[in-house]
Amino acid sequence: MRRSIRSTAAVVIAVLVAAMICRDAPAIAAEDVTRERLDNGVTVLVRENPLAPVVAVALLVRMGTRWERAENAGISNFVHAVMVKGTARRSGADLAEAVAGLGGKLIASGEVDYSGIQASALARFWRELLGLTAEVALTPKLEPADVDGERDWLLSRIQRQRDNPSARTFDELYAAAYGFHPYGLPTLGTPESLKRIDHAAIVAWYRQFYRPERIVLAVSGQVRSADVVAEARKLFGGLPRGGELAEPRNGTPASGARRLVIEQPAQQAQIAAGGLAPALADADHAAVKVLATVLGGGMAGRLFAELRDKEALAYTANAFYEPVREPGLLVLYLGTAPQNVARAEPALQREIERVRTQPVSADELRRAQGFLLGNYSMDRRTNARQAWYLAFYEIEGVGGDFPERYHAAVQAVTAADLMRVAQRYLGAPTIVILRPPAGR
Repeated sequence: MRRSIRSTAAVVIAVLVAAMICRDAPAIAAEDVTRERLDNGVTVLVRENPLAPVVAVALLVRMGTRWERAENAGISNFVHAVMVKGTARRSGADLAEAVAGLGGKLIASGEVDYSGIQASALARFWRELLGLTAEVALTPKLEPADVDGERDWLLSRIQRQRDNPSARTFDELYAAAYGFHPYGLPTLGTPESLKRIDHAAIVAWYRQFYRPERIVLAVSGQVRSADVVAEARKLFGGLPRGGELAEPRNGTPASGARRLVIEQPAQQAQIAAGGLAPALADADHAAVKVLATVLGGGMAGRLFAELRDKEALAYTANAFYEPVREPGLLVLYLGTAPQNVARAEPALQREIERVRTQPVSADELRRAQGFLLGNYSMDRRTNARQAWYLAFYEIEGVGGDFPERYHAAVQAVTAADLMRVAQRYLGAPTIVILRPPAGR
């Protein structure tokens, strides 16, 4: 969610080329994916891709910030940091050596709507890779000493993030925009919450969520679906059912204009505006994605073209919207010189008002749609991203045919749709400004 924003000419040109190629290209059809639900509730998704001799695995669990509270913020990510430190069979060093021997990698982390393990390797080692993924997921050691060691490492990461002006700006924006809702909590947690999370809490949180009914296993690569399903049944089929957990009752975050100014030693100033936006499954999702692209779609986006190129008010200008299970956030961002803040903030507000009151041109709309779909196609080129998307859409409950429906929905967006969603979701944005102290 709190991703870094980078835009280079090479990336933009590559995406524009992909847009021209992929605008009318169909997404990978849902029927090309094998879907199997094991008797204990584990969902297995397999996509055969004979083009490259690699394989990727994404094991995602319905477990993340969405289920956390301020007192245990970051516990999902904390659990996964400890899980890769060793299993019942191997130490962390032995695990890393085993993965490297497959020509691959394995990572684990906690996110907003999900947590899990992602791994990749040469295709001929797919059984071994699946076995290591199952080993980490089902038999982590979770030693008390590893909990203490990972806590120290995570605390250092939190401090580095707080010292980074842009990272802190986004953390403050999400906290201000979401208020009491857990989406406002940092996925890494806080120093206060991590110090409260002990070994017993780590073990209890793992056991609460690592139930077969909550696990989605997706595999993409040079494999045979029937073989993968059979192996998955052997590895995961014996996990006893644990029963479903109730969905969290988080309530709806209150929207409303807020303005927060933070002083922190820095060479540059940061300005971020955020409006609560629709969830992934909402009918407005595609329109808001196009709106974000009109505002921040590379060098052709309005913020870049107007505020950076024409007015020289920012060195970085972007916009993004990352939909999730509950309300998302539409974010507009400027990185600027401290002396430009007084001019850049009203200029950003002016661009917000313009997109709310004036329809975009047909050419601008067409360009944004092509850029968005091209970027989406490029992001789904690799087996690692394909496996992740398969598991993510299953976790979010939007269905295996979501890519096709999304593609059609983006192409159906009109200028009137953009003005409507801009009026709805950017009417009272939260503003966060981070700048160096006066006189520095």
